[in-house]
Amino acid sequence: MRTFAAYIAIDGLSFSYPNTHVLSDISLTVANGDIAGLIGENGAGKSTLLSLIAGVMEPDQGRIYLPERTGFIAQETDLPFEQPVQSLIDAAVAPVRAVDAAITDLSTKLGDASLSAEEQAQVATDFDAALGAAEELGLWELDARIETIVAGLGLAEVDRSTPIGELSGGQRRRFALAALLLEPHDALIFDEPTNHLDDTAVDFLISEISRFKGPVLIASHDRFFLDSVCTELIDLDPALGPEGGSGEEVKQAVSFGGGFSEYIKERETRRTRWAQLYTAQETEREKLEETTGTTESDIFHSSVSKSEAKITAKFYADRAAKTQGNRVRSAKNRLKELERYEIPAPPKPLEFQGIPEASGNGHGETLEVRAIAVENRLQPLTFHIDPGDHILVEGPNGVGKSTLLSVLEGVLEPTEGELIVPEGLKVARLKQDDQWTEKQLNTPVDELFAALSKGPVGLNLVEMGLLRETSQSSPLRALSLGQRRRVSLGLILASPPDLLLLDEPTNHLSLALSEELESAIEKFPGRVILASHDRWIRKRWTGKKISLSR
Repeated sequence: MRTFAAYIAIDGLSFSYPNTHVLSDISLTVANGDIAGLIGENGAGKSTLLSLIAGVMEPDQGRIYLPERTGFIAQETDLPFEQPVQSLIDAAVAPVRAVDAAITDLSTKLGDASLSAEEQAQVATDFDAALGAAEELGLWELDARIETIVAGLGLAEVDRSTPIGELSGGQRRRFALAALLLEPHDALIFDEPTNHLDDTAVDFLISEISRFKGPVLIASHDRFFLDSVCTELIDLDPALGPEGGSGEEVKQAVSFGGGFSEYIKERETRRTRWAQLYTAQETEREKLEETTGTTESDIFHSSVSKSEAKITAKFYADRAAKTQGNRVRSAKNRLKELERYEIPAPPKPLEFQGIPEASGNGHGETLEVRAIAVENRLQPLTFHIDPGDHILVEGPNGVGKSTLLSVLEGVLEPTEGELIVPEGLKVARLKQDDQWTEKQLNTPVDELFAALSKGPVGLNLVEMGLLRETSQSSPLRALSLGQRRRVSLGLILASPPDLLLLDEPTNHLSLALSEELESAIEKFPGRVILASHDRWIRKRWTGKKISLSR
């Protein structure tokens, strides 16, 4: 099912988990120099599709074409925690170092007088080939490139003798990304590459991908990134499938030229067009169904004159019967044709219902942050949070954004300064990464939500617009990372706090839900502190801002 080629392509690919149909007849092509962004709702199958292409799993049917040297980084990286960071770098550049070793060995053999003329000729041929490979792989600039990539991803200050397990989750992710960029590849596949990257690192990654000559396929929810780097977007959202070609249960790929801005416009055009076609179809269906129930009296309403002979009356009766029969027959044929090529109803969008207002105490009092600091993690900071304030915290990695939220949440004590919190103020935080126990991962989502939620009895994630019915009854383990993040968000919003702390809230969330969440935040009457690298959010933010720096 997997064939080597000079491009990335899939033809008629389908895949199902034991109890879930995920992908149906997916086909797409990414040529050399193209950068395709893979998008769609959480659970639409983006990570599954990338894993199939990368060979991590096998499809039920279909063929996959890709270059032999195809690099892949998954959304969750599995690294050897006991190994030092340098081991990742060494493994990535080992193919290039091998060429260097081959050149050294061959150069020694070139002067070996014991070799025959034929052997000398072969050595010279091999030496020329090794020099060509060295040029292609950038052997002569390798050490400088290592430092460029490590620095570009914000890792220059990390001691590379440090065991991988002692790094933060973000640092591990960035070193895995550095290794992917350093290893020789003819094609690249990324799953959420900008998670844990600040502006500088994202810009660096954009420049690296833009210079890459082979095909690139990226699954991402980063709207700024998609808008900046992609030459096309491929959507797995069933609500944007081919007109009449897909419904809720059929996941097919639809291609859009350009970046995210162009996609938004085309998406709305296609949704509107689908809805119009469906409405026209149903109107025609209703008329045809009425026609199939038409009687002879519906065709000729005038009564036969008493003066007309019986033979005349029979003529009109036969004519009416024939006309009625033709109309019914034609309507039935058209109905069969309509059913054969039926346009399915556009799936109802998953609409986030927003953030309800909290009912806690401390509404009218100011929360004061007085010169708080955390040693080696957060520089002294002074500000206040008034009722209704919405504050964006921004800054590069390592300046203490998550540390500040931990202090405001009350789970971390500042090493200096003072935090004055109104009595009874309810605080809740959506962390950057979700953490679940094995027991929770194996629990059906509806049961887990009912057990953990502090909101009204009977409230569920479907009513909140965060999950569909089919996902709510599945074990948490069966959900995608984005769907699990929706569960975390739902647990907080079921009983909304007075102060809502959001740490990179759009990580793993679908593009549509990210937009809806932003709109809900704008309307939320409570206090919000949002820490984010998401430049799409930041460039449209209208509230207060706190910029942290080193």
